[in-house]
Parts: sequence; structure tokens; C-alpha cells
Amino acid sequence: MNRRTFVRGAGLLAASPLFGLPRLACAASDLPTVRPAAGQRRFQSPAVENAIAEFGRTVKDPELAWLFNNCFPNTLDTTVTPTTRAGRPDTFVITGDIDAMWLRDSSAQVWPYLSFVTQDAALRQLVAGVINRQTRCILQDPYANAFYQDPTKVGEWKTDQTDMKPGVHERKWEIDSLCYPIRLGYHYWKITGDDQPFDAQWRQAIALTLQTFREQQHKTGPGPYHFYRQTTNLLDTQPLNPPPVHPTGLIASAFRPSDDATHFPFLVPSNFFAVTSLRQAFLMMADIAHDNAAAQECMALSDEIALALRQHAIIQHPDFGPVYAYEVDGTGGHTLMDDANAPSLLSLPYLDALPLNEPTYQNTRKLALSATNPFFFKGTAAEGIGSPHTGADRIWPISLAMRGLTSLDDAEIRACVRALKASHAGTGYMHESFHKDNPAKYTRAWFAWANTFCGEFLWKVYRERPKLLA
Repeated sequence: MNRRTFVRGAGLLAASPLFGLPRLACAASDLPTVRPAAGQRRFQSPAVENAIAEFGRTVKDPELAWLFNNCFPNTLDTTVTPTTRAGRPDTFVITGDIDAMWLRDSSAQVWPYLSFVTQDAALRQLVAGVINRQTRCILQDPYANAFYQDPTKVGEWKTDQTDMKPGVHERKWEIDSLCYPIRLGYHYWKITGDDQPFDAQWRQAIALTLQTFREQQHKTGPGPYHFYRQTTNLLDTQPLNPPPVHPTGLIASAFRPSDDATHFPFLVPSNFFAVTSLRQAFLMMADIAHDNAAAQECMALSDEIALALRQHAIIQHPDFGPVYAYEVDGTGGHTLMDDANAPSLLSLPYLDALPLNEPTYQNTRKLALSATNPFFFKGTAAEGIGSPHTGADRIWPISLAMRGLTSLDDAEIRACVRALKASHAGTGYMHESFHKDNPAKYTRAWFAWANTFCGEFLWKVYRERPKLLA
């Protein structure tokens, strides 16, 4: 299915109080049942259900409670297939309306449930199964971003000019595809103490990740990856004969987390993410695998990328001061923007890539949330960051939640909560994007990452600043 398919929603419409008009409150009796019935859910976690019940009892806004009830468990309700393989948990996770598993999306979709895995053994096994499945995917093809459950399936992009394999849905090389599984595995290990998923195959996947990152530094040539798709959409392909990459120590990424082609090869937020992920891999290789040589290789590459970011990623802006570019080419070319998809510049503290109070990050955050960012849109319904992936005037709920998660300001966090509440267009769910003046004009009616991420944000606000949900 084309991820850019536009769907017009039906239902309640109201202007958001995020820089817009006040919104009328909904009574609980006005809210339809949209979550699947218990017998129709793919997986049900008692710990997650307890959290939903607690939120509903405590938060006095019935629409917010309804939204949390629908969105937070959406990944578990609709997208997971937990099984076993060779006596080990194996979990396949689709994105929603596309029957494929993205390494990025699947990691982000189950991430909010990590805080509940010590209360729910079956949920812990489900997340371990995601880690095991991701390891197999990386070993199948470290350059692929999305996979089918059936390893023999040949999909719609079989004519792409790349080293396409059965079982691969799409082979767009994106740095973050190899970072997200490390992030998920590392935090799973720290929370549970369970090292069962991190076996010899997992160590092979880390070695392959290191090899792929090194190849895409382009120090000795372009490496083995190539990609061309015959299409009229330039964001969906790389040039048939791409120009050479100037080596800097940074990792080149052919595509962004949006699955759109990069403009310049060095995607800054993804390189920051790689620094953090490699340091997490260092700890795991040292403490679990006891492979000090591999651990040191992770740390050395992390340090090299961190140095290159200091040398090449910072641009002096006349209004905002030193800021991080979104992309650079290593010879002075750069792009000043941000995209709603994470890793983004806005998301760097959320991904533990930078401290929230780091001055250059704060300057960059101001730029990203201003008209200087060509993909920051402000309308009568809301204001927020969108993406070239969905075009002009379309705000992503993911960016609204990310803005709230990277803020310490009560007014800003409250405004993000209200904007999300105003964006569901009567459906009770989040969408990929919505029009800045009309949330009923949205893309992707079933996008589980956006749903679960909204729930993650609301749960964090409930736990830390419950007064903001009043």
C-alpha cells in the first residue's frame, strides 16, 4: 500500500487550543467504542490494561481517557504476531496499514511497553521476540529497512535496482534501521536483566552493523549498496549514478527515517543516534558477550562519528546562533530543516543523543519550531512539524508528542496534549499527518507508531505532571 494515500476522516471537528480556538469538551456518552473488543485483539497485557484503567479512573477529561484507551494499546491490539521459533520467542510487528515490519517502527511501537515488562512475563516474551526477529532481519540484509513475515515472499518493489532478496519488503538504506534494534535491546536488557536474546546470532548482527556503518563512511569507495527505483517521485529513489561522497567520518544514509531520499549524504540526527547506539552496543558486547575487541570497535567508531559531528554538523545561523544542520555533505553544503520522523533534530534528547539543556540543541529546537524550518506549519487547527513525505501544510502527531516529550515547560506540554486531542478527527486514533486547518484531512487511518507514541507521551505526562491533563 502506498504510504502517501490520503484518507478523509469523518466525525468530530474542533479547532485546537494549541495556538488556535477553544475546543468544546466531550461527554463520555458522546464517544463511540472504536477499540477492538477483547476477543479481537492480537495480544492483551494485564499490566498495560491496568495502566489504561488507572488513567481512565484518574484523568477527569473523558476524551483524553478515551484517546489513551484507544491509542496506547494499539500496537498490541492490532499489529503483533507473537509466536515461537526453535523454542525462542519470535514476534512479527506490522506498521498498521502496510503488511510489513520496519526495523524502526517495530522498535518504536513496542518501546513504551518496556516499563511494564517486569510486571507481565508474556509481555516481556513478546518484546524479546521482537529483538529476536530483528536480529534475523539484520542478518538477512543489513541494508533493508522493512521485511515480510514470510521469508519467501516477493513484494511490490521487486523491480528496484538493488540487491533485492525474497522476504524483503523494501531495501532503502537508513542508518536508524540498525540503531533502533540496539536501543530496544539495550533498554530491555537493563530493565529485565535478561540476556537470552543476545546470543551468537545477535553478536553476528552487531558485527554486521559495524561492517555496514564502516562501509557507508565511504572511506574506500561507495561500498556495496546501490538503489534505483523507476518512479516520477524523486523522494522515492536515489540517482542512477549518484555523485561520490566526500568522506568525513560520518555515515552516509541514502534515505531518511521518512523513507524519503536524503538531499545531502550525511543525515545529522541519524549520525547522532548512531553515536548513542554504538555506545550501548559497546556495553552489551563487553558485559554480555565479553568480547572486548568488538566492544572497543563499537566505541572507536562512536568516538569517530562524534568528532565528525562536532566538525561538520554545526552551522552558524544569523538569528539562532550555532545550530545543527539536518544534513551535510562534508564540504560546506547543508540543509537547515527538521522532519517529523524520528530520529529528528527535535528528538535527540529523547533518543539520549544529547542533553536537553545542551545550548546548540536548544538553538536548533527553536529553529525547528519556527518558520525558518520549511516543514513547520501553523494553521487554525494546530502548529507543528510535518515532512516532505506528506507535503505542505500537513502536521504529524508524532512531532506534537515529540515536542512535548522534549519540553520542560508546562504551557508547551499542555498545548501539545490539547493539540493531539484535537487532531483525531473523531476517530479516536492518531494519523500519520493532518491538515493544519482541518484534522479530518489526514493520511493513514491505521498507523500504530503514531498511536502508541501518543499514548507514551500521555502516560509520561500523567506520571510526572498530572495537573496538565486537567
